[in-house]
Amino acid sequence: MKRFLLSLALVFCATSLFAQLDNSQVNGSFQVDGQYYQVDEAIGITEESIKGNKFGIAGFGKINYSLGNFSAGIRYEAYLPQLSGFDTRLQGVGLANYHASYDNGTIGITVGDIYDQFGNGFIFRTYEEWSLGFDNSLRGMRIIYRPAAGVTLKAVYGKQRFYWASYAATESRGLVRGIDGEWDLNQSIEAMSSSKFRASVGGSFVSKYQKNTNTTYTIPENVGAFDGRINLGYGRFAFTTEYAHKINDPSAFNNYTYHEGQALLSSLSYSQKGFGVILQVKRVDNMSFKSDYKGVKNDLDINFIPPINYTHTHSLPAIYTYATQPLGEMAMQLQVNYTIPKNTIIGGKYGTKITLDFSQVNDIKRNYILEEGQAAPSHISGYNGTLGYTSPFFAVGDRKFFHDFNIELERRLNKKWKLIAQYINLYYDMETIENHPGAEVVKANIGFIDLSYRITSKQSIRMELQHLWDNVTAGKADMEKVNGHPDNYKKRGNWAAALVEYSIGAKWFVSVGDKWNYGNPIEGNRDHYYSASLGYIKESTRITLTGGRQSEGMVCVGGVCRVVPASSGISLSITTSF
Repeated sequence: MKRFLLSLALVFCATSLFAQLDNSQVNGSFQVDGQYYQVDEAIGITEESIKGNKFGIAGFGKINYSLGNFSAGIRYEAYLPQLSGFDTRLQGVGLANYHASYDNGTIGITVGDIYDQFGNGFIFRTYEEWSLGFDNSLRGMRIIYRPAAGVTLKAVYGKQRFYWASYAATESRGLVRGIDGEWDLNQSIEAMSSSKFRASVGGSFVSKYQKNTNTTYTIPENVGAFDGRINLGYGRFAFTTEYAHKINDPSAFNNYTYHEGQALLSSLSYSQKGFGVILQVKRVDNMSFKSDYKGVKNDLDINFIPPINYTHTHSLPAIYTYATQPLGEMAMQLQVNYTIPKNTIIGGKYGTKITLDFSQVNDIKRNYILEEGQAAPSHISGYNGTLGYTSPFFAVGDRKFFHDFNIELERRLNKKWKLIAQYINLYYDMETIENHPGAEVVKANIGFIDLSYRITSKQSIRMELQHLWDNVTAGKADMEKVNGHPDNYKKRGNWAAALVEYSIGAKWFVSVGDKWNYGNPIEGNRDHYYSASLGYIKESTRITLTGGRQSEGMVCVGGVCRVVPASSGISLSITTSF
């Protein structure tokens, strides 16, 4: 089937290119990320830890072809070997992704590897995130039917990608099947086409089938989940809500608990010129949904739990990035954006943008179902093979996982100077988020300024100054505890960071920077993580060469994270598209 589809796509492309060149399009992209790792014993990188793997390479080439209602594409990947921090099961080369589609506006059919999402993704989302080495695409078929204006129906069927594992029927991971429907009332009802009131509704059902091979527990071979959503708007106001429910789905990830899953996300917003406010609330309870009940970490996720906390891009705030907790969380976020008008005393000549954001995540409240004499387990586990617990839907657990209060100011001082400044108050439950048993909660204050100066019309310079104050209490008197749990303290303590970047037009840039963990409770961990980068950009091609050290931590994209070990060496990244 795989070879047939690929051959068909290539023949069709070649024939069409010569016969109807003016009506066809070919586009694609390429990326190569390579890194040379060197021994750096000062930050714990030894010959033994490198294990002879001094090089890591990850690259892909993607080509898409379209002609009228037809399109096809392929993606070739290579990990020789995989980059540090990527799963070792990625090592290898091959054709990782291919698809062929036909869509005439009323009906669309895709065969091959599918990326799609139902609603917010609570019960189905397949996507690829190159920076995480993550790809849970669905190989099979998707049908889209649009019977009337504003109505879209979808059906998907297939098996998820699992690194380089075979898609053969004998392979143990399950089959995924789903349907989704969405109705935009403003497009369907003529009387509402120009109304200030906007409304759409949608619903989904997804199931997985996997044969039970567990000899200890009776694992359901068919697990279903359903989802409903409403989007409403009037003028400057908007309200959205989505609810999902999953039947009992015992797995290695949830300690084989038969407790059913639920998720809710609601959002209320108001916006006008110069002012906007959004309030979001979220509840998640046992919503890990995988196509293999033996899967752990991010393996074979069918669904996606969207984060609602602020996304930081500067280096010190990003040290403690929140990772969503599929087994249970109660979250809220309030964000206010306001632009002080220009040509006012406070706003200045160009106006001043202020962003105020607060987000907090707690555990859900659990009432454990206990037999006589049993004690309640910790908040992240339950009794294997039981119903585990009950949980009042609107109750908030006592344990706080995370909070982030930040205020950001952005102001152009004059034609040449621009300033961004931010203060962050952070609470971070390292034990839960990073799975470090016994780790002390992080209570940090972070401040930074980002200052840009335009030297000429083609030259500019940018400077960052950052500082993180940590509450860590471990000191000389706690060295026995520290030595027993070294991973809990590798990035603890006060940090200082600085970066200077110089740009020439839109083509060249060079930067030098350093992060210094000067307040680490272990003297041997008070290291400098210096780096320098040189970059060149021409049209859609970007080349970046970086040398120096990288601190240990987590890289998170949209609440999905991977651990990045400390490294030292030189990296090269080349990206281009056509």
